[in-house]
Amino acid sequence: MNPGDLAVRRLRLGAIYAHVLTAAEALGELEGLVSRGNGGYVVTPNVDHVVQAEHSEALRESYAEASLSLVDGQPLLWLSKMMGDPFPEKISGSDFVPLVVERAAERGWRLFFLGAAEGVGDRAAEVLRNQHPGIDILVHSPSFGFEQDPDECARVLDMIRAAEPQVLVLALGCPKQELLMHRWRNELGATVAIGAGATLDFIAGNVSRSPTWMSDVGLEWLYRLAHEPRRLAHRYLVRDTEIVRIAWRTLRAAKAER
Repeated sequence: MNPGDLAVRRLRLGAIYAHVLTAAEALGELEGLVSRGNGGYVVTPNVDHVVQAEHSEALRESYAEASLSLVDGQPLLWLSKMMGDPFPEKISGSDFVPLVVERAAERGWRLFFLGAAEGVGDRAAEVLRNQHPGIDILVHSPSFGFEQDPDECARVLDMIRAAEPQVLVLALGCPKQELLMHRWRNELGATVAIGAGATLDFIAGNVSRSPTWMSDVGLEWLYRLAHEPRRLAHRYLVRDTEIVRIAWRTLRAAKAER
C-alpha cells in the first residue's frame, strides 16, 4: 500500500507528500497495516528529508511507495498553514514510536529494533521493558555500511524475517532507513517498518531531546545543533537552507491549484 492508496488526504511538501492525520489517527492506520498482514512502511518527513528528496530520485521513490507518511517538524506545519490546508499536528518519529510501543504492549506484538550504535538499542529496549513488562523486543545493531554489503544485508534481513516481528523500527537515519525500507518492502512479509532516526538514542537517554517549548516554536534544530555542532552544522546551516526555495515553489503550486 502506498500513500495514494490510503483513504486519507495527503499534502505536497516539495517533491514528496505527507498524510493529513492526527497522531491517534496515524496509530489507527498503522494498526490496520499490522492487522491486514500485508506489510508496509512508515516515513516521517522533516525539513531535511524534503530537501534531500529534491536531489534523490531513489528517496522520492521511497516516499512515493510508503504506506504512511507523517509530518515531522514545526516549519512544515507552518508551511501547510500558509498553503491554507494545515496538518492537525506534528508527528515526529520520536513521538510516534513510543505510541506504537504502547500499542504493541497492549496487542502482544513483537518488535524488532534495527540500528543505532552498539548498545543503544539494548538500553532503549530495557527502558521500554521496564515501562511495559512482558513486551517482546528484539534488537540488532548492524555494522556500519552493512546495507552496501549484499551478504551482510541478506543476513540481517534473514534475521528479521526469522523473528517475524509485527513492527520493525529502523534507527538508521535518512536516507539510509527510507531506502532500505523501500528495498525490503517485498521481502519483509507481514512486518510493518518505521523509519525512526534518532528515536532509540532518545529513549536510551544517549541523546537529549529539546524542551517542548523549543519544539513548539520551531527551534528544535537549534537545540540539537548546540549539542552536536560537528555532526549537524552542515545539515542545518548549509543544506537545509534550501527549504526556503522549496517552500516558495510549494506555495505557488498550491495557489495555482486552488
